[in-house]
Amino acid sequence: MKTEDFNYKLPKELIAQVPLENRTSSRLMIVNRETEEISNNKFTDIVDELNSGDCLVLNDTKVMPARLFGHRPSREEKIEVLLLKRISENIWECLVKPGKKMREDTLIEFGDILKAKVLHITEGGIRVIEFFYSGVFEEVLDELGEMPLPPYITQKLEEKERYQTVYSKNLGSAAAPTAGLHFDNVILNEIENKGVNIAYLTLHVGLGTFRPVKVERIEEHKMHSEYYEINEDCANKINESKAKGGKIVSVGTTSLRTLETVADENGIVKAQSGWTDIFIYPGYRFKIVDELITNFHLPESTLLMLICAFANKDLIMKAYKIAIEEKYRFFSFGDAMLIK
Repeated sequence: MKTEDFNYKLPKELIAQVPLENRTSSRLMIVNRETEEISNNKFTDIVDELNSGDCLVLNDTKVMPARLFGHRPSREEKIEVLLLKRISENIWECLVKPGKKMREDTLIEFGDILKAKVLHITEGGIRVIEFFYSGVFEEVLDELGEMPLPPYITQKLEEKERYQTVYSKNLGSAAAPTAGLHFDNVILNEIENKGVNIAYLTLHVGLGTFRPVKVERIEEHKMHSEYYEINEDCANKINESKAKGGKIVSVGTTSLRTLETVADENGIVKAQSGWTDIFIYPGYRFKIVDELITNFHLPESTLLMLICAFANKDLIMKAYKIAIEEKYRFFSFGDAMLIK
């Protein structure tokens, strides 16, 4: 299957640069896989799409202020370091710009409270960096770091919390699980009061999920691994809902990838943690997820390939064409889609 088969042309003005004032004010496109009906709605209509006994699964990861700006000792040139994955207490895999000058043993300073050293460079150009500081690393990050917004967002984010879900809890992501940005506590309460089970899992989102596919054939693409956790409460809610005939509704591709990683052939999940590099593209047989709430994704991305697997490619491409014609807002701060 060719990567170019998942391309489409998007007018730049449809890339949402800032979040809406109210989280739930987004639009919602509903795509029915059976009837192939496509309808334009508002996000608050999601409450009517969920029924008592269903299970809504959300990713409670919290985005780190993972973008750091420093310089080499006695040099003024700015060095950008983006934390990707924690290897041990003080050692991280990182993206670095400009990369060519960041050789092994290079030292980097981030003010007076944080310093670092490049230990080695992976085949993919990722730098493995050790950090030196006093106190708690997360507190240092909170003081020095910036939110790692995607490169297609060029406007400054005025409030850091708008790149976090209202239920974010477990710090560790390099990017937000953006489908969850549409929910606020009011709508979550409405959903729960309707008898819908709400389950929280954790997948720490790495930038590998959002990187463009650079190979000609998608089967040759290699996903980066990401850490996940599912506790007993989450597993029980999902299994009980499934057993009683309720729908498993995944909020976002990150939740879906986690569920499809841990589910057995009968769609049963158990409490566990680990790493996943699952790559879902057309031809994949889904084991547990019945419906998906997601945003509109980049051309030729693994996320677009995933939703083309969940529905079918022609239907999704038709839906994207309609979204462009109807001037939906695209990508991280954009509008939502329910695939049912």
